[in-house]
Parts: sequence; C-alpha cells; structure tokens
Amino acid sequence: MKIKREFIRRPRIEMIPLIDVVFLLLVFFIYSMLSMTIHRGLPVNLPTASTSMVDKEAFITITVQRDGGLFLDDRAVDTHTLSSLLMQKRNKDPDIQVYLRADKDVSYQRAVEIMDLVRSAGIHKLALETQWEER
Repeated sequence: MKIKREFIRRPRIEMIPLIDVVFLLLVFFIYSMLSMTIHRGLPVNLPTASTSMVDKEAFITITVQRDGGLFLDDRAVDTHTLSSLLMQKRNKDPDIQVYLRADKDVSYQRAVEIMDLVRSAGIHKLALETQWEER
C-alpha cells in the first residue's frame, strides 16, 4: 500500500500586491506634499490669462491689494521704502526678476507707478502675474 505524503508548501510573500501598496503610498505622499506648497505672496484676486506660465527662477514679489496696500514679498511697505529695498536687492543680484501681483480691481495708473519704481531701481526683468484661465 502506498501512502501519500502531503506536500507542505513553503509560505511566500507575493510581490505584486506589495508593489501596488508601495506605489499608492508614494502617490499619496507626493500629492500631499504638493498640496502643502507655500506661495510667496498674499491673497489677491488676480486677473486671468489662458497663456500664463510659472517661471521657477529666483524672484521677488510685489503685491498691490485692492485697498492700495503695497507688499514686498510678505512685508508691508510704502513706495519710498519699496524703491530703496528694490535697489538693495538689485545690488545683491543684478539679474533679479520681479513679479507684480496686482489685484484686478487696482487702477491701471497704480500698476504703472509700481512698474516705474521697479524700472527706476534698475530692474529690467518685470512680469505681471496672472491666474491661469481654463477654457
């Protein structure tokens, strides 16, 4: 009489579900880190443009709020202080770029005044920041 021996399978770790779980964790952490990025500006209602792009170079931001508030990065300044601070920053980095974030309800004249201040400080790389408009 022949006795059947029961074959005992060794336990093994399945790799495909493990790879799926690791991939999902990676996606979760990347998405959560991207949602926590900090913008170097104050909240204003920007005008929209369908061709706007983000440039990743080092820059400074000038924010003009609807009520006339003027900010250099996060710091509240007046026009005289802004001019001297811009000159100091240009002396440190001659290729510095300025982004002007003006609320869409700010008068055109006020935006031109700020652009004149930037140009008189010797900074020639000036960009107007807009929001991307989805079509």
